[in-house]
Amino acid sequence: MGQLRIGILTCSDSRSRGEAADTAGGALRELCEEQGWQVAVGDICADDRKQIAAALVRMADIEGADVILTTGGTGLGPRDVTPEATLDVADRVVPGIAEHIRIASMAVTKRAMLSRGTAAQRGTTLIVNLPGSEKAVRESFSFVAGQFEHAVEMMHGGGHG
Repeated sequence: MGQLRIGILTCSDSRSRGEAADTAGGALRELCEEQGWQVAVGDICADDRKQIAAALVRMADIEGADVILTTGGTGLGPRDVTPEATLDVADRVVPGIAEHIRIASMAVTKRAMLSRGTAAQRGTTLIVNLPGSEKAVRESFSFVAGQFEHAVEMMHGGGHG
C-alpha cells in the first residue's frame, strides 16, 4: 500500500468559532505525519450534523482521503452528533474499530464506556470517530492506527492473501 491520504475533521462549536485551540486535530496531524502519511485535508466545523456530513463527503469523494479521522462530538451532550453524521454518509459500519477503542480505553478511564464513536466505510474511505480531547485522541489513535493501511488495501480489493 502506498502512502495514505488522511483527512482530519475537528467537530466542535468552540473550536469552529475560534474560542479554543484545536489541539486534538493538531495531535492527529502530528501522529499521522509520524507514520509517513500525508494529511491531505483538514477542517474544523461546528457540532452540526449536516455540516459534518457534508465535510465527510467532500473529504472522501472530492479530496480522495483514504482515511478520515474525526475528533469531537462523540459524547452524550445534546450537540454531540458526529456518529450520526458519519452513519448518514456511510455505506457500511466497521464496528470492530470503535469496539476496540472503547475496550482499550476502558483500561485508562471507565468513562470510555460513554463514548458513542463509530467507524464506517464510504466507498474506499475509512471514517473513524475519535474523542475530542488531545489525550484521548492520542490514546485512541495508538490503539487502531496499525490497521489503517491494511483496511485501505482491503477496501481496494487486496489484502486477503
